[in-house]
Amino acid sequence: MLAKIQYNNKEFCVDLNQPIDISLIIQGNDDNPIAWYLNAPEIKPVVFSNWIGQVSKGASTNFYNIYFNPHAHGTHTECLGHITKHHYSIQDSLKTYFFYSKLISISPILINFDLVITAKQIKELLNKNEEVEALIIRTLPNENCKKHRKYSNTNPPFLSEEAAIYIREIGIKHLLIDLPSIDKEKDDGALVAHKAFWNVTNVDKINSDARLYSTITELIFADNTVKNGYYLLNLQIASFKNDATPSKPILYKIL
Repeated sequence: MLAKIQYNNKEFCVDLNQPIDISLIIQGNDDNPIAWYLNAPEIKPVVFSNWIGQVSKGASTNFYNIYFNPHAHGTHTECLGHITKHHYSIQDSLKTYFFYSKLISISPILINFDLVITAKQIKELLNKNEEVEALIIRTLPNENCKKHRKYSNTNPPFLSEEAAIYIREIGIKHLLIDLPSIDKEKDDGALVAHKAFWNVTNVDKINSDARLYSTITELIFADNTVKNGYYLLNLQIASFKNDATPSKPILYKIL
């Protein structure tokens, strides 16, 4: 099914029968990716006395509880409520779901024992005149083991503050990345990239120019078969009233 899209002064087509899923699956075992020092998610049948919510155990339906953390266990989309004292929900921040996007691939640079994505690297691949709403960053090397990686205490790559500022200043509303965080794993709570992207200068009382309607999506996975370039992004989220929710970003190649 071909769909014709109009965005600003651009007009392009996408094939809705050819979706590219760049989300990670949440599963109740050790194959699940894990960050932030948690154990694997749990997906287990409900048990009432002698009744077990599992067809193979005699129940008429499968009836499972799922225990997980959106930030630690898979692809998730978060709003500025992730770093503020006032509760903001992703449901209030993300109101539209299709965005003109660009996928870029970057090899983080070693700086003082950290692997960092710099503003210079992003500027070389995305300039301010491209009118892109969403930026998707794939880090290199891009190995399949990312689907199952245990990130806790590994100091994964992250964005520099200057990179986050540049992304904000060129008008990127939605940032997607294949890392557990755009900030350093252990930074004493500084969260400089999150604050820079959302333009949050005070977590106690949000400044009027903070970017309430911008989002960050972490722990994506874009296979190596997905080429760098422009896509229509469908950013699907689950309906949780929370700062973050599991999400399913889908790309459609622009024809």
